[in-house]
Amino acid sequence: MALAADATLGEAGEFGLISELVEIFEGDEHVLVGPGDDAAVLRIKHGHVVVSTDLMVEGRHFRRDWAGADDVGHRAAAQNLSDVNAMGGTARHLTIGLAAPADLPVAWALDFARGFAEECASVGATVVGGDVTRADQVMIAVTVLGQCTQAPVLRSGAQPGDVLALTGRQGWAAGGLAVLGRGFRSPRVLVEAYRRPEPPYGAGKVAAEAGATALIDISDGLLAEAGHLAEASGVAIDVRAGAFEIPEPLQAVGAALGADPLQFILGGGDDHSLLATFPDAASVPAGWQVVGEVTEGEGVTVDGAPYDGSTGWTHF
Repeated sequence: MALAADATLGEAGEFGLISELVEIFEGDEHVLVGPGDDAAVLRIKHGHVVVSTDLMVEGRHFRRDWAGADDVGHRAAAQNLSDVNAMGGTARHLTIGLAAPADLPVAWALDFARGFAEECASVGATVVGGDVTRADQVMIAVTVLGQCTQAPVLRSGAQPGDVLALTGRQGWAAGGLAVLGRGFRSPRVLVEAYRRPEPPYGAGKVAAEAGATALIDISDGLLAEAGHLAEASGVAIDVRAGAFEIPEPLQAVGAALGADPLQFILGGGDDHSLLATFPDAASVPAGWQVVGEVTEGEGVTVDGAPYDGSTGWTHF
C-alpha cells in the first residue's frame, strides 16, 4: 500500500519505508540477491574487490536548510563512488544505512533515495541493500563495493622524482560552503557545486592504466590529502601555486569575503577531484594537470615554503 504524501517515518514504520525504497533502486546482472533479504549476494567475475565506507551526520556534514534531500543523496553517493575511483576502480554496488527522527517526512527519505540512485546510475552502480532505524538526527552510512581489473593504485607508491597531478574541479565546493556560511546563495554555480559535486568518474582507472604511482581522492582538502599521500609514501611534496587557474566565481567570493581565493583550491574539499603522482610529465594522461612534484623528505610545502592558509577538513 502506497504511503500518504505527507507521512512521517514514524507513521510509515521501518518496513513501510523499506518497501518504498526498494522500488527506487534497481539491480543489475551482478546482483543475485538484492534488497529484502538478510544480505545481498553479488557475482564478481574477475579482478579485485574494492570496499569503502563513509558516514554523513546532519549538522556536521550537511544541513537540510542548505541542501535538498536529493542533493544530500547525490553527495552521499558521490563521496563513496569517488573512493573507488581513487583506487583506479569502478564502483558496482552500494548499501545504505539511514538513521533519522520519527518525524522526518517520508518524502525527504524518498527524495534522498532518488538523488542517491541518480548519482549511482551515472557510473552504472546499483544499491543492493541497507537498513533504517530511529535517531535524534539524520545519519547516513554508505558502503560501496567496486572492482579493479588491474592492481589498485595506493597512496603509498609515490617516489622522489614523480610529478604531482590533479584532475577534476577543485575549490568550487569550498567556495559554495563559504557562501552558504555567510547566509548567501550566490554565486549559484558555487552553491550548486557544494550541493552536488561532480567527481571525475573514470579518471582513476585512466590514471592507473597510465602508470600512476599513487592516487587519492580530495575530500578533505588538496593540501591535507597531499599530506596523507606524502606520509603514506615516505616522501615530500611541493605544490606549485602558479599551476592553478582561479575561476571567476572563486575570485568573486574571495573579493567579497576578503579571502585569498587560492585558499579554496588548496584547502577546500568535497569536490572529490583526484590527486595522483606519475613517474614523469610525459606519463600524465589527458585531462590531468601537473601541479607539483615529489622529492625526498617529508611533509607538504607550497612553492617550497610552509603554507599558512587553511589546510582542509578535520573529522574531530
